Amino acid sequence: ALTCSYQQQQQQQTQTPASPSYPSSLSFIDIGANLLDDMYQGTYRGKHRHDADLSDVVLRRAFSNNVEKIIITCGTLSEAKRGLELSRSDPNLFFTVGVHPTRCKSEFEGSSADDDDDDDDDDESKSNHNDSNDNGASTASANDSGCWDEYLMNMRHVVEEGAVDGSVVAIGELGLDYARLQFCDKETQKKGFIAQLDLAKSLNLPLFLHNRETGTDLLDILKEHYYDSDGDGDGDGDDGHGDNHAKNNDNTNTNTASSSHRAGGVVHSFDDTFELAQQFMDLGLYIGLNGCSLKTEENLNVARQIPLDRLLLETDCPWCDIRASHAGFGHVRTKFPTKTEKKYEKDCCVKGRYEPVHIIQVAEVIAGIKGISVEEVAAASKANTLKLFGNLSK
Repeated sequence: ALTCSYQQQQQQQTQTPASPSYPSSLSFIDIGANLLDDMYQGTYRGKHRHDADLSDVVLRRAFSNNVEKIIITCGTLSEAKRGLELSRSDPNLFFTVGVHPTRCKSEFEGSSADDDDDDDDDDESKSNHNDSNDNGASTASANDSGCWDEYLMNMRHVVEEGAVDGSVVAIGELGLDYARLQFCDKETQKKGFIAQLDLAKSLNLPLFLHNRETGTDLLDILKEHYYDSDGDGDGDGDDGHGDNHAKNNDNTNTNTASSSHRAGGVVHSFDDTFELAQQFMDLGLYIGLNGCSLKTEENLNVARQIPLDRLLLETDCPWCDIRASHAGFGHVRTKFPTKTEKKYEKDCCVKGRYEPVHIIQVAEVIAGIKGISVEEVAAASKANTLKLFGNLSK
């Protein structure tokens, strides 16, 4: 067994308190992991530090430490293709298909729809990641609808291929991000978001949503273009709860569902106000929490109010680690021996590189601020995850 497992902390830690002993029945599903990131190939900020360790170290560490299943977050078509391949390597891995809002311009209007040359695009960091690979110049006119149509058609093909064995579970990561408009303007983001909502409706797959500093724009678009009853965009439909989603991960429904039977979704990495969270929950959406949702006292106050039956756990790894400077850090009980990437050792985690195994820390913070057990948090999140994404079996 790897010495980074938290069950072994009592024997090896000297300066930090012994980690708690949790029952073997404790089980987590990480709904958002950026496993395609270069860090898991040993490359950090463009510098190669060690051999790829995703399969033999990172995933092994997770699955031997109460992580049952993982959903791979994909933000481009090429990532979705790689996500499909990776998910098929392990029965406990699943993936999403979508275009991240900061990538809508470069993906939909940039290169050809089946171009895989952008495979080293990084996913988001809520702190310092700069999406440097998303800033390519457009080679197609913004009015070239054929480029968009071809791209969306190829997204559909990947979904259909992933549905054969139940590997694909959601459309996403899609949404809006006004914090990084240097990579994609608002109107192109909205256009990409609405186009993907139409795709999600036609496939009846849940949404894996990104919302960052957008006010109520994302909420308003969902109401008008996803939860409207007759598809005319008038927003007059029912609230459309996602709890009726009974997909068993063996196929997708190619018949567009009515608004009252939308597949629903999750607003991941939520770090906004409780008032906005409540409006999302009123639509039947779930709220995804990770380390970036637990940075400040204000964040903790919001997370404390999220009902257990609307809460999903994620790491958003390799990003969103819970740091000593964060308000939630005092509730973290499970610590892992770490080293920098320059002093890499397989038996230790890498400083600043979160992994699915760290999901226990997210659960501990939520349990701490709510005054309940980690087991309660884990059980509720798992039940909600299976309710939203189906039974996650293939």
